[in-house]
Amino acid sequence: MHELSFVENIVDIIHQSVPKNELQDVRVVRLKIGALSGVVADSLDFCFTAISAETPLVKARLEIEQIPFAVQCNVCRKTFVNDIGFVVCPECGGINTTVISGRELQITEIELDTEEEKKS
Repeated sequence: MHELSFVENIVDIIHQSVPKNELQDVRVVRLKIGALSGVVADSLDFCFTAISAETPLVKARLEIEQIPFAVQCNVCRKTFVNDIGFVVCPECGGINTTVISGRELQITEIELDTEEEKKS
């Protein structure tokens, strides 16, 4: 399960990005995961919950935006979402195409509690 190593990297990035005294304030970690990344979102979430248990990140959760496999035809310039690996343009039948999304695997945001949320 390579999701475990991805989660370990996510936790490392959180530790690098958030001051140590604010780790307990991390509430949401937003991610973009592309269809071609090979990552199973449910497994990633499970691993994150397991790794963050009994740590300052215990209250944090992942929000995962799944990005579809999309291709642009270099001939007619049509952009289309297709089955993974199928790169023939449905408009002109061209095979001169470029993958424009679906490979993402990135943290887009780390959200912390606000001062008001900390007080309540």
